[in-house]
Amino acid sequence: MTAANAPTVDVHAHVLLPEVEALVAGLPGHAEAKELDARRNGPAALAVSGPMVRERIPRLTDPAVRLAAMDAQGVDVQLVSPSPSHYHYWADEDLAEKLYRLANEATAAHCSAAPERLRGLGLAPLQHPEQAVRGLDHALERGLAGVEISSHAPGRELSDPAYEPFWTRAEETGALVFLHPFGCTLDERLDRWYLSNTVGQPTENAVALSQLIFSGVLDRHPGLTLIAAHGGGYLPTHIGRSDHAWSARSDAGAGCAHPPSSYLKRLYFDSLVHDPHVLRELIRVAGADRVLLGSDFPFDMGTEDPLGALRAARLSDADFHAVRGGNAAALLRKD
Repeated sequence: MTAANAPTVDVHAHVLLPEVEALVAGLPGHAEAKELDARRNGPAALAVSGPMVRERIPRLTDPAVRLAAMDAQGVDVQLVSPSPSHYHYWADEDLAEKLYRLANEATAAHCSAAPERLRGLGLAPLQHPEQAVRGLDHALERGLAGVEISSHAPGRELSDPAYEPFWTRAEETGALVFLHPFGCTLDERLDRWYLSNTVGQPTENAVALSQLIFSGVLDRHPGLTLIAAHGGGYLPTHIGRSDHAWSARSDAGAGCAHPPSSYLKRLYFDSLVHDPHVLRELIRVAGADRVLLGSDFPFDMGTEDPLGALRAARLSDADFHAVRGGNAAALLRKD
């Protein structure tokens, strides 16, 4: 199959799982997490987000409504991941196991309504590194393509040695790992004007990817298939500063073998950057074979017209079709 003949694949689309939220409802840890989320976002953002999500519940939960929306967008296949609000990294070990099992099973059930058009990702509890491998294996056993993770867990960065077994297992199995932040540790500094998302998400992406690069995780696991949401955040457009630090400072260059920019060509990125010039720059630094169509379906910080956003970048035909679906179709076939 050539890229031009490949289906159009959206790798950044979400599903809402009421079963997961029912499991945590009323628990003290959930209440504390909601309070933290409220502080991080601020009251004005919550007042907008609540109605926005409620209006989109049919698209988030009903496969028939999802498929109709995909048809309207010209999307053939979605890689469906749980809403990041389902991470619940506050959960203890027993609850965390119940959560990832339920999330994986519910996502697989949602995608089973149209297995030729819907592929799924599960969850792995990063707050318990020893469970992350089990969560990944459980997702793969349910026919999912891999797992979705956040940019960090409480008290742990993605560079933490405790995650080495997880990276090893993901590399061995060819599983897709979708890096999608939830929340930002800048907390109340971003609690107005929805800065928690507009600044917070790309910041978290940049920090998480930098942890993986500078720590040598990508040196140790060159076959890891990691997809960064939101075009990798701020990192790809500011990677020159990372390269300079790596070459100018012994502390910055101690953990990874090559200039940071070289690792962008080992990662995958979705196309959701909201600016055709930024998308062209992402393709320049990472390569057209490393960028995948993404919409953040169906949330308001996504795009209702992912193909239109891609066309606006005025790519060559070859690059357009690679990003439109050729790259993702190859990954899903490998999976």
